[in-house]
Amino acid sequence: MIPSLNQYFRCSDSLADFAVEGELSKNPGYFRFGSDTVCYGRLSVGLRSDVPGPVLYDVSAQVHPNGCSVFLPFDPGEVIDNLRKERYATKHNPNQSHSLIRDAYYRIRPVLPLAVRRHLQRIYLRDWNKLPFPAWPVGRTVDSLMRQLLLLGVKSKKLDRIPFIWFWPDGADACAIMTHDVETERGRQFCYEMMNLDDSYGVPASFQIVPEKRYVVERQFLNDIKRRGFEVNVQDLNHDGKLFQDKAEFERRVKEINRYGREYEAAGFRSAVLYRDQAWYDLLEFEYDMSVPNVAHLDPQRGGCCTVMPYFVGGLLELPVTTTQDHSLFNVLNNFTTNLWKQQTDSILQQHGLMSFIIHPDYIIARRAQETYKSLLAMLARLQSESNVWLALPKDVNRWWRQRDKMVLTCNEGKWSIEGPGSERARIAFAIVDNDRLVFSLAGEPSARLIQAR
Repeated sequence: MIPSLNQYFRCSDSLADFAVEGELSKNPGYFRFGSDTVCYGRLSVGLRSDVPGPVLYDVSAQVHPNGCSVFLPFDPGEVIDNLRKERYATKHNPNQSHSLIRDAYYRIRPVLPLAVRRHLQRIYLRDWNKLPFPAWPVGRTVDSLMRQLLLLGVKSKKLDRIPFIWFWPDGADACAIMTHDVETERGRQFCYEMMNLDDSYGVPASFQIVPEKRYVVERQFLNDIKRRGFEVNVQDLNHDGKLFQDKAEFERRVKEINRYGREYEAAGFRSAVLYRDQAWYDLLEFEYDMSVPNVAHLDPQRGGCCTVMPYFVGGLLELPVTTTQDHSLFNVLNNFTTNLWKQQTDSILQQHGLMSFIIHPDYIIARRAQETYKSLLAMLARLQSESNVWLALPKDVNRWWRQRDKMVLTCNEGKWSIEGPGSERARIAFAIVDNDRLVFSLAGEPSARLIQAR
């Protein structure tokens, strides 16, 4: 079985083998697998495109089930990695691109009025709604591909269903995490009011702290956050936008970042402005990262991991940012409603995925923005009570996803069970073939949860 497919579904070993038919091309490109799943990788047949345009070669007709194997004209594991690790974006948006503009901006940023910064950001991001890939407002390409592959595997074995370990504990339909990136002294001072707001709606949250230069980080401040039941993580080193510009400089800075992680007893990390290079993540001594957007149209570094599920980058677990940041919503889109967030959470809920929010204490001090945030908190509280969404701290999601990755499905006299630490909260689900689509059903529940494999 494809390792990434097994990690995603944690199903039994009864799926078909997947094999590449023919010799793969030297260079990767964009193609389609079905009507609306855009992939990026090498092909053994057909045409690849350098850009994700509206007309792409569809490889569906070249998929050949044969006995216990499914032959594909591409390597599905490679394609999944290319998407989740943003290798498709490197060619068009290398990490060093616009570095001079970025350096100039961060040099003068401290003296720029907020209105001027907003204007410059809107100019820089003016083409955001013209980007064809990943799909806006939620990129689900990896999730769609996973479901298509599972459907092929089940059908090729002439099965009508296959058990797997459900995505979230206690049968939750989806998961949501709230994260607060603290950027300035003013934002640091507002953190206490932020905790009061979150507590009033029963929403847990993590606070990402910049260790150097932005503000003084007192031990009492960190203890106060933890004492209230919130979480502390490390955000960058000094928030100057240069962490990932140069490998040697990154190697120097990451030693200090890791030291602060140990000092703060922080399990998670996030880089400033979501600048990132997942190829360097092996140097981070954290359990999880939260720096990769699902779709990065409104971020300075374009790309996106195209999934609403956590995934492993080596030993590091990535909790992708799957909703629009408050800064982008307020300052780029000039939108002070929760409409976009609701559209995104509805889409993620359909995929049973992770709803991940970034709300800055710095940006919701003003009354208008704060009222919008209160509406978001109320929406999350409703999702918990009405839609069975698990509201969790990032560290709890990390703990669950790692436990789930080690759990094993076993069958004894026709009865399935789950073994491993944390299995008391795990639930068995079935992926069922229904008219050439997948239906998910939790064991012991009368009604199925429908998701078409697309």
